[in-house]
Amino acid sequence: MRTIETLGDLKGKRVLVRSDFNVPLKDGVITDDGRIRAALPTLNQLREAGAKVIVMAHLGRPKGEVNPAFSLAPVAKRLGELIDAPVALAADTTGASAQELAANLKEGEVLLLENVRFDARETSKVDAEREAMAAELAELADAYVSDGFGVVHRKQASVYDIAKKLPSASGQLVLKEIESLRKATDNPERPYTVVLGGAKVADKLGVIANLLNKADILVIGGGMAYTFLKAKGYEVGTSLLDLDNVETVAGYIAEAEAKGVELVLPVDIVVAPEFDKDATPTVVAADAIPADQMGLDIGPKSQALYAAKIAASKTVAWNGPMGVFEFENFANGTKAVALAMSEGEGFSVVGGGDSAAAVRLLGFDEATFSHISTGGGASLELLEGKTLPGIAVLED
Repeated sequence: MRTIETLGDLKGKRVLVRSDFNVPLKDGVITDDGRIRAALPTLNQLREAGAKVIVMAHLGRPKGEVNPAFSLAPVAKRLGELIDAPVALAADTTGASAQELAANLKEGEVLLLENVRFDARETSKVDAEREAMAAELAELADAYVSDGFGVVHRKQASVYDIAKKLPSASGQLVLKEIESLRKATDNPERPYTVVLGGAKVADKLGVIANLLNKADILVIGGGMAYTFLKAKGYEVGTSLLDLDNVETVAGYIAEAEAKGVELVLPVDIVVAPEFDKDATPTVVAADAIPADQMGLDIGPKSQALYAAKIAASKTVAWNGPMGVFEFENFANGTKAVALAMSEGEGFSVVGGGDSAAAVRLLGFDEATFSHISTGGGASLELLEGKTLPGIAVLED
């Protein structure tokens, strides 16, 4: 994959960078700046090389219309604080404001374009529309660097089409993400364990199908576990359940057994009468969930079982929490998995999204994991064995 070094001398050159600044906001204030911090190594490398840096990103889903609620103004402010230099925010993406500010940039300065998704062409399914936007973006710069891993699975103007219009390369973050995730998926040290959680089993069906040919151990938790328990004929009460996929999951259980993949399901469950942070938790066996209760976390025996599987593995990839980790009463399963991974000696990858959020929310030292991905959807598609358009376009 092409790196920044392949772009040659960047002194005085305008470099367009696609970052992932889709950060959580509350009342206009950024509540987690992890994605902005993750962009700093690439931005600082370009600044130190004397480049004029033009950053583009999206925030939320404005659906192709200008919406002040999704302005990147808070991001520009925070980025300026982190690099200790002012970051100008263009009033548009490819219009008069962007053109004027880009033309007047000095070496080492940073300009942030307004939300690329204010322009409907960014996410258009029509190639010509995306290409037209990419052509306008290309007029702003001399080179392009892809560093928004959270969007490389999207065929979008600022991710895919722009890379064809300018000399292009991957940034440090994208390079690190791809190297780490491929190390965990393409040729992992064994035993190779994958821990899957999260709410919807439908989101992970393709991943499971792919991993049944790759993983040694497949550990299932979170809301998706109840579809597996149902497939085994267990009562799951009022737990989250994907009835449409019970038969598919039953097929995966049989396939895992046939292929010698160890499929690990919860042996006990923390249940409650309702989905509420103050609901009274009770631990029951996985095959004894009361009809009027819902599972909200894996139980203590499951936690110990999962931790043991993780500890014995040489490579562990984790995507999706084990329970409702936002509620203290139902966070212990997710804590147990995170702790086992952080203390384990194997190569450990946290697959972005809710898993990465849980690691931070629960107070773990991120340095104790081999890699924490910034892209939930992109890392999931890599686990699924898919080709990512924003990566393919950067490879020779």
